Amino acid sequence: MSQRVNFAQQSPNLFKKFLAFTHALGESTMDAKLIDLVSIRTSQLNGCEFCLGLHITQAKKHGESELRMNQVATWRESALFTPRECAALTWTEILTHLPEDGVPIEVYDDVRE
Repeated sequence: MSQRVNFAQQSPNLFKKFLAFTHALGESTMDAKLIDLVSIRTSQLNGCEFCLGLHITQAKKHGESELRMNQVATWRESALFTPRECAALTWTEILTHLPEDGVPIEVYDDVRE
């Protein structure tokens, strides 16, 4: 896969902010494995092979199992994910493919719970 756009070159200020956000997320109290699952699913949905490989490598470093990483795409049918992880994956999917009318209140309420 060849790089189509050099984001750092095209939008250096935005890229710096993205890196700052990524760093802050890594320094946060959020569980690294949860961040990895969300990152893997986002990369799958966006069809980004580079990002998917990057996030799978990171997840392996954080001790994520091969089985769970292989089931992220079909997490709804899997019994391997906690309710918190399912909520995070639901939120990931709805925000990655944001409906025209925004996030349905039922989804927001379920995830918030």
